[in-house]
Amino acid sequence: MTAETTTAVGGQRLVPEPDTIARDYLVLALRLDQHSPGLVDGYFGPADIKAQVDTEQLRPPGALAADAVRLQERIDSDVPEPDRRSWLAGQVTALRTLAEVLAGNDLPYVDLATRCFSWTPVRRDPGVFERAAAEIDRLLPGSEPLADRLARFNDRFVVPVDRLTDVVDWLVGLLRERAASTFGLPDREAIRIKLVRNQPWTGYNWYEGSRRSRFDLSTDLPIRAGELIQVVAHEAYPGHHLEHAWREADVVDVWRRLEASILLINTPECLVSEGLADLGRRFVAPEADEADMLVELYNRAGLAIAADPAGARDAAERTVALAPHLRRLSETRVNAALMRHADGASHETVLAWLQQVGRFAPATAAKRLEFIEHPLWRTYVFVYHEGEALLGRWLDAVPDTERAARFGRLFHEQLAPAAIAAEVGAGESS
Repeated sequence: MTAETTTAVGGQRLVPEPDTIARDYLVLALRLDQHSPGLVDGYFGPADIKAQVDTEQLRPPGALAADAVRLQERIDSDVPEPDRRSWLAGQVTALRTLAEVLAGNDLPYVDLATRCFSWTPVRRDPGVFERAAAEIDRLLPGSEPLADRLARFNDRFVVPVDRLTDVVDWLVGLLRERAASTFGLPDREAIRIKLVRNQPWTGYNWYEGSRRSRFDLSTDLPIRAGELIQVVAHEAYPGHHLEHAWREADVVDVWRRLEASILLINTPECLVSEGLADLGRRFVAPEADEADMLVELYNRAGLAIAADPAGARDAAERTVALAPHLRRLSETRVNAALMRHADGASHETVLAWLQQVGRFAPATAAKRLEFIEHPLWRTYVFVYHEGEALLGRWLDAVPDTERAARFGRLFHEQLAPAAIAAEVGAGESS
């Protein structure tokens, strides 16, 4: 079956019939979402399965955990493809874990994260943060506290909310064109943008199926030019939108692996997906091009600094130089989550630590902690940095000329974290 044969007259998408393993996986996930709303991040599978679950009697979490055990046994014995078997095994282990927790089986925080993502989060060495802060101090000299200097520098690049839609439209178009030339685009893919408020995140991609998604951008906090490039690359091209559109076109419509027609939070696929979304910027907004992109963005956003071309260029180059150190400081969120949930530190203690060590502005620190404390996202904070680190090693294990092709595999294959780690190990030992 090709992608073209899955669309019927009148625009109604005809979804291939799943095998029994995929059907039972979809049923299990949809049933669990009824107990933990938000677990299902997107569904574009057979409508009859969704209708069945929506109308049936609620199945208890303990029974769902038992269903997961039986499904895992069938996966081990009945799925011949190693990649599919590995991918499904990790996903079902996460679903079983979440069902067991809902049934009252509390797990230590690190164990919970490990079982959900097939990956153990690593507490960062505090010295890494101090070295990053020292580099930022060097790039932004002055007598004020570093957090104040950083805030004052960043405030010059806030994109006005009334200019955001136009600027994001331009940026999405630019990154789409660059992603298309490197990775290609599936037929009929499209994305739309919406500004939102009162969310614990900055950006979110809601995949709707039929190669389409909605990109929500939160305006709860000021959005700065450099951050905007990252969030658009992450949520749109070549990030979540392109990933999901290609997976639907290939894994679902061509390979007929219908388990990929549901997107689940707090499962191993998230570690790979968030790592992909963060690393994709390398290919559409490489460091060598970023200063030019920022200067153009300053002009399109109508920022005051754009009136001084020399000043704009200097600011753009300094922003590029600061970026890796700020990224390192953002990893304080990993330690903050462990402090809050594994060590039992108070809300106030962690909030102060994020400001002091992470050098976050107070409002930003509060928003980061809101995400860490959110019931759905409390373990999720790890997947960004751990996923990026894993995929970064995976890309760096091959020559630079082969990295785009290796990255492109993430759009078309079912790659579990363990499979990627195995390839990293093979590359390092060769």
